[in-house]
Amino acid sequence: MNKIGFDNEKYLKMQSEHIRERIAQFGDKLYLEFGGKLFDDFHASRVLPGFKPDSKLQMLLQLKDDAEIVIVINSDDIEKNKIRGDLGITYDVDVIRLVNVFRKIGLYVSSVVLTRYDNQPTADAFRSRLENLGIKVYHHYNIKGYPSNLSKIISDEGYGKNDYIETSRRLVVVTAPGPGSGKMATCLSQIYHEHKRGINAGYAKFETFPIWNLPLNHPVNIAYESATADLNDVNMIDPFHLEAYGRTTVNYNRDIEIFPVLNAMFENILGKSPYNSPTDMGVNMAGNCIIDDDAVCRAAKDEIIRRYYIGLCDRKKGLISEEEEMKLSFLMNQAKVTTADRRTVSAALEKEKATGAPAAAMELPDGTILTGRTSELLGAVSGLLLNALKYFAGLDDDVLLMSPHVIEPIMDLKVNHLGNSNPRIHTDETLLALAICATTDGNAKKAMEQISKLRGCEVHSTVILSAVDERIFKRLGINLTCEPKYSN
Repeated sequence: MNKIGFDNEKYLKMQSEHIRERIAQFGDKLYLEFGGKLFDDFHASRVLPGFKPDSKLQMLLQLKDDAEIVIVINSDDIEKNKIRGDLGITYDVDVIRLVNVFRKIGLYVSSVVLTRYDNQPTADAFRSRLENLGIKVYHHYNIKGYPSNLSKIISDEGYGKNDYIETSRRLVVVTAPGPGSGKMATCLSQIYHEHKRGINAGYAKFETFPIWNLPLNHPVNIAYESATADLNDVNMIDPFHLEAYGRTTVNYNRDIEIFPVLNAMFENILGKSPYNSPTDMGVNMAGNCIIDDDAVCRAAKDEIIRRYYIGLCDRKKGLISEEEEMKLSFLMNQAKVTTADRRTVSAALEKEKATGAPAAAMELPDGTILTGRTSELLGAVSGLLLNALKYFAGLDDDVLLMSPHVIEPIMDLKVNHLGNSNPRIHTDETLLALAICATTDGNAKKAMEQISKLRGCEVHSTVILSAVDERIFKRLGINLTCEPKYSN
């Protein structure tokens, strides 16, 4: 049974109060860099059971009268069609999605900033698309020698060359579809411009992970390293905080490495730096809202194993380096976990051995383990989904939810008309077929009514799944891992 380990209501209250205090510290305006996912932080909800994926959004709603949002996107990421891995959509598409989501719930989105802009054709096309939607667009440029050449950066040839972003509220939340978008540089550029205009503006950072007041090797912080292995982030003791206050806190290498430069920037722009350490810059209260450390540790260890399997499969696909795979293995050892700790792994492998074909296993919230096998009509994960829906609906395992008369025409269409070599139906086709059957079959209707209960379940497949199946599992909120091998 999944246990709650995080007090979400306490978090919303503490976090919004702390941000108000930080706004008051600077007087006129606060630029708040929002790291991680603002709207749908599924990583945080997995490693901190009880944390709602939209917690940051709900917290901002408590400040909405004072807040506006600026969304930042790296122009090179637009050019490269960079994809947000958890949703499978490109960064530019995600920017528009975020604008729509924020505006729909009543948050004010004032503009989008194209950072590292250098007349990229796709960035220009995206700018036109945004402007046609009535969204203001600004450009920030590459600065030669960034971040070490302070005299160049803090001048009219550096930050001064960037567009000044017109804002109207005391709290400006700077967010992005993913890392490396230029959020911090955008905040600092604005502080430079505001200072020239006689406005007292400050900067703070809202980064959930690593959690500064948890131990360095706490599973939650190790899980963060696993999630950012591609960025080569490393959790470290903050030496500046230790020297200033004699207190051990945790930050990550990029913030620690850049802090002397940031400090010098603040001194150049403001006359005096408001911070003694990278930890000082943060406004993260998550560590104070953990109510069951054992539950949080278990959830974080599960995430470390999931990230390891994702890394193995990405390595098989040629998407990551051997070094990144080795780092994920090192973090497994550091957290003292193995693949055997994921209960669905052994169940799926045993099912594959017994049937001689790809198989899958699912762990339900109550701890029950279900399995699915490859059949003539269904792939293993499609069969597994149906088994889980029957379990939730209280139906016997031998109940037939879908008639072969519904499935066979789909298979015929795939093979004889759409050119697919695999006749078995994917998970999306399975759910559509089930929905059709539900119009005339009571059991199928009962099964359809259970779909929301799949969210949060754990699944392991003995083979790498198709992109279609992976997308369906993400949309259903199922945590999927696969063995790093393809089906023959």
